[in-house]
Amino acid sequence: MFAGAEIVDMIIMTLAAGYIFMDFFQRPQSDDPVEALKQSQDKKSRFLYSCALVAPPIILHELGHKFVAMSMGFTATFQAAYIFLIIGVIVKLLRIPFIVIVPAYVSITGAGISHLQSAAIAFAGPAVNGLLWIASLLILKTQTLNTDWYTFWRYSLYINGLLFVFNMLPIPLFDGFKVYTGVYNHFF
Repeated sequence: MFAGAEIVDMIIMTLAAGYIFMDFFQRPQSDDPVEALKQSQDKKSRFLYSCALVAPPIILHELGHKFVAMSMGFTATFQAAYIFLIIGVIVKLLRIPFIVIVPAYVSITGAGISHLQSAAIAFAGPAVNGLLWIASLLILKTQTLNTDWYTFWRYSLYINGLLFVFNMLPIPLFDGFKVYTGVYNHFF
């Protein structure tokens, strides 16, 4: 189901994305000023928290594409987008406050992908983020959470909602464009 190279790419993508976004997502600060200072200076903790927040929505998004393509009989391989990850790391090092990267993708091979199959494969990734958004919302609405978990699920809600909406925009090379053009070309 997964080649060794895919696992390595998932790990590298997780580490790079965790580093790139580690200053975007902060854990709740302690009320104790000394403890709050320690937390803000603990880069390892911020990095791991960022990895835990950012990597699952990206990996699961790409696995949505992979598994739907495989269910249709195509070969699908998860790949880290090394050039974009390197650009993201450079942007982070230069302290540019805004970044949009494509950290990973799934390459699909096989004969005769129809327009409708292409649309379904493209929609699978954002659909996973939509489901994760709903799950995060339900957890926030139905569970009594401490501040740490509330913040984690709030960030998850934000990240998955953003990934769903952003990926469904009809921008060339993005999932939304493939969904809309696939459906359009199938019917017209």
